[in-house]
Amino acid sequence: MSYILFDDVSRKSLKPLTYIRPICDIRIGILTIREKWEKYLGEKTSTLTEEYLSSKFPIEFADSMTLINGSVCPTPKLVEAIKNLSLNQVLVCNENIIAMNKTREDFLSEGEDIQKIEIDQDFIKLNNLWDIFVLNGKAIKEDFELITKGRNSQKISSTNNIIGQENIFIEEGAYVECASLNAKNGPIYIGKDAEIMEGVVVRGPFAMCEHSVLKLNAKIYGPTTLGPYSKVGGELDNVVIFGYSNKAHDGFIGNSVIGEWCNIGADTNASNLKNTYDEVRIWDIEKHTFVNSGQTFFGTIFGDHSKCGINVMFNTGTVIGISSNIYGAGYQRNFIPSFAWGGTNVGLKLYELDKAIEVNERMMQRRGLVMSDDDKNILRHIFNQTLKNKKLR
Repeated sequence: MSYILFDDVSRKSLKPLTYIRPICDIRIGILTIREKWEKYLGEKTSTLTEEYLSSKFPIEFADSMTLINGSVCPTPKLVEAIKNLSLNQVLVCNENIIAMNKTREDFLSEGEDIQKIEIDQDFIKLNNLWDIFVLNGKAIKEDFELITKGRNSQKISSTNNIIGQENIFIEEGAYVECASLNAKNGPIYIGKDAEIMEGVVVRGPFAMCEHSVLKLNAKIYGPTTLGPYSKVGGELDNVVIFGYSNKAHDGFIGNSVIGEWCNIGADTNASNLKNTYDEVRIWDIEKHTFVNSGQTFFGTIFGDHSKCGINVMFNTGTVIGISSNIYGAGYQRNFIPSFAWGGTNVGLKLYELDKAIEVNERMMQRRGLVMSDDDKNILRHIFNQTLKNKKLR
């Protein structure tokens, strides 16, 4: 049996976060969606995604294949129903295709002789950018139960101020001293070799992945997730950081999603509430227009590899593409395209591709990693495909 996670139409509305990854590699809760499925299934998965991503995320064929919607987070009931699918059956819930079972021959010939199996089940599905932070609390709780079931936390140091200790799990090698952890309203998960420095205050639900760091006196309101190897200081409120990104200094960000390999300068602040208390409209990259998010609180979507200088101010509901470098005084415009260089008061110009790749390589080298040829080719593809849609002014 081969398990294949496929992208559905929602990958379009999840740009810029799906520019460099399939939907299933988005992090929500503690784990990425792929990591959740692989834990539940006990099997590795492959990917059916856009052609330009397929070299890095290839599909693995087999005589019998189960295709699973990569925008759907698993539950025990969904996993059981998927494993019980017979050949040429498709699992459907509320008009969403959840999974289907096909032979290699039927898949390649796009045969349509299938039987629908309806299921009534509550689960997390990502359709829009804001779903990631809106549903993050539920996802943290589900992942916490999945990861910690039947296991014991490392002992919590007596130097810490603890509320709700039964809802706190600390992995091996994590360092937590002289911090305040309140897990009364949701679990707190501290990953392997993560560090919480002195004076940090955290309210759950909250998750730190491996090797992430909370710096001195940081203030964290849940539901918030710090992906692996991220460094965070200042104040966060309901933020999801995918991983390998830095917001290491003072400044506030709330109700936001930050991709991988981002760097946020000291004293950067992002508005997450309009003075009029109106619902926030954000730029839809695929539709080339603003859409209503239905959210009163909405901060910033930070595309992968994007960076900003010190004292940058972001408007409510700002969307930033990938590999942009933003700086300058005053509030930034609420959509900044990919590969942009500059800011509101200095103007935006094109961030040359070779220079952007060079900077990204340097950042990865600082973490002991090398940017692969696949990664570079993905950036080249996005640069060429999005260039014609830029309105730099």
